[in-house]
Amino acid sequence: MAGERQEQTAPPLPLQLRIARIVDAAEGIRSFELVQPDGSELPPFTPGSHIKVQAPNGALRKYSLCNDPAQRHRYDIAVKREDHGQGGSVSLHQDTREGQVLPTSMPENAFPLVPGARAYLFIAGGIGITPILSMIRAFGAVPPAPWKLLYLTRTAEATAFRDELAGLGRQVTIHHDQGDPARAFDLWPALEKPNSAQLYCCGPRPLMESVRDMTGHWSPHQLHFESFDEGSGVRPDDRPFVVKLARSGGEFEVPVGRSILATLREHGCQVVSSCESGSCGTCRTTLLEGEADHRDLVLLPEEMTHQVMVCVSRAKSARLVLDL
Repeated sequence: MAGERQEQTAPPLPLQLRIARIVDAAEGIRSFELVQPDGSELPPFTPGSHIKVQAPNGALRKYSLCNDPAQRHRYDIAVKREDHGQGGSVSLHQDTREGQVLPTSMPENAFPLVPGARAYLFIAGGIGITPILSMIRAFGAVPPAPWKLLYLTRTAEATAFRDELAGLGRQVTIHHDQGDPARAFDLWPALEKPNSAQLYCCGPRPLMESVRDMTGHWSPHQLHFESFDEGSGVRPDDRPFVVKLARSGGEFEVPVGRSILATLREHGCQVVSSCESGSCGTCRTTLLEGEADHRDLVLLPEEMTHQVMVCVSRAKSARLVLDL
């Protein structure tokens, strides 16, 4: 989105947007400026929003908007080429040209910026900078509160928007680890002592999980995560399991490589969702029986026995009974 997330269903996309400009934002990262063909204003969005874009090969993916929401005539996304992904990012890199039209959704926001905060702490990993960049750009020249960004990437060449962010001064720290775990940035000094800041973290799932683990002593109301990884991706020990709906009586097998959410939708059960990566909490569902294999970034330990995020989590038991 932006990091690439696979969209499990294909809702109709109401916008047909023209690619006004394509720019290489960094090594392997391409920026796209999308506009209305007639030049009219686009539906408004708020910092942290994403859109769904249909690539030329038909793949439907979600990408964060990274421009200032005040720019009402454009949507900017940045796409990292994932050669081992599902093909959507490769198609956008290889099969698009300026002037081409892409089917696009209305903006949605599963990672909203909390207004009125006393301070903001942003932690971005790689292409996870995109929604955070929209927030920083929305602040303008006079931010509503002090803020700090820790931007972690592999190399300088692969750092999107590097020059713009480096020009913002000491409130931005950019760190390159060269792919060496021994050179990883130490986040603990920034997280050891909870403060009044609202913390926003977006990036690869290992980074998200590390930040979540290091902020267990923070108030959950201060923590905001946006993941671009498929938390329901296949793991070596994944097995099929059965999900039973207590109220409607349905009972369905959830195969390996398919989420509970996608399985429910296949059988006509509509569950509200947004991020579909286990980071927003929209699809929180009451768990009546069974033991879940939690793969989200939202639930507190005391909630895990009776709640489950159906977009990413699986089952440790042979069956889960949900209050649906």
